[in-house]
Amino acid sequence: MSSTHTPLELGYRMPAEWEPHLATWLTWPRPDGISFPGKYEPVPEVYAQFIFHLTRDEEVRINVWNEALDEEIRKVLRRHHVPMERVHLHPFRSYEPWCRDHGPIFVVREHEGIRDRAIVDWGYNAWGNKYPPFDLDDEIPQHIAHLRGLPLFRPEIVMEGGSLDVNGRGTLLTTEACLLNPNRNPELTRSEIEQYLRNYLGVRHILWLGDGIAGDDTDGHVDDLARFVNPNTVVTVVEEDPADENFQVLQENLKRLRTMKDQDGEALRIVELPMPRRIEVEEQRLPASYANFYIANHRVIVPTYRDPNDARALEIIQREFPDRKVTGIDSLDLIWGLGSFHCISQQEPA
Repeated sequence: MSSTHTPLELGYRMPAEWEPHLATWLTWPRPDGISFPGKYEPVPEVYAQFIFHLTRDEEVRINVWNEALDEEIRKVLRRHHVPMERVHLHPFRSYEPWCRDHGPIFVVREHEGIRDRAIVDWGYNAWGNKYPPFDLDDEIPQHIAHLRGLPLFRPEIVMEGGSLDVNGRGTLLTTEACLLNPNRNPELTRSEIEQYLRNYLGVRHILWLGDGIAGDDTDGHVDDLARFVNPNTVVTVVEEDPADENFQVLQENLKRLRTMKDQDGEALRIVELPMPRRIEVEEQRLPASYANFYIANHRVIVPTYRDPNDARALEIIQREFPDRKVTGIDSLDLIWGLGSFHCISQQEPA
């Protein structure tokens, strides 16, 4: 199911993450995948904790590699007392678990008193052909569109869900480091990329940050940097240690944000969020960030790192979501895969 018209022409828009969800989509990691080399064993436990909290508020749908993994997933979820009637497992094969990036982007419209939904199927190339093969990952949106019986739009360019954030009112936040990287769409200019974002996500105002944090193999995804928490407020991470390699990069992004306006010309409200301490494993800097939280229907799930700043970060995010319960989940094992809770999840709007 597809159309010769763009989502913009048909009245669709990408809703903000805090708008009501029908479900959250995940892709369960494979034991022999490359995302958690030598450290896979604790990762299913982290997924189970995440899913336990999600099922308080919404259904969870999981892409699964094979029947053997399906059985293992059910065992670990039951061990964590997850209500299995709210979990649905689907035989949609994907090599790696980063559903934010290979999963579907849902768009919605109000049409003749009915809310229609559709899926945008961007191309996926594993962050610039870094981790082949990725052909099965790239097919996930098609499987979900067929399952849900939804129209499918194919822009035929590379784009990842973690590289953009929207306020649901027409403004999109992204980074130059990622979207302008020649390993994504080298044939496109900045203005051409902006037009694709307008045509397929229904936005009209695009804000550009600069570089991403150290250790981020996605070339600077915005969901590790700055996130809309309501239509006119952005929380953004800042590094307090001038000697840290993230300090200047994050100060530059903060400086840009302070000059930015929303789609109506109103100045954005900017809230600073601390960074955790430098985390390394085997001399590799990991992209630990409190900005990689996930907004569920009635709660916000925030990665924590056994760090003194955990409590500060949770307190700040709770202030920005007074009507949601903010929950921290230890992400030290998950961040070994170079991502956290926002990276593994993709919301399906109601």
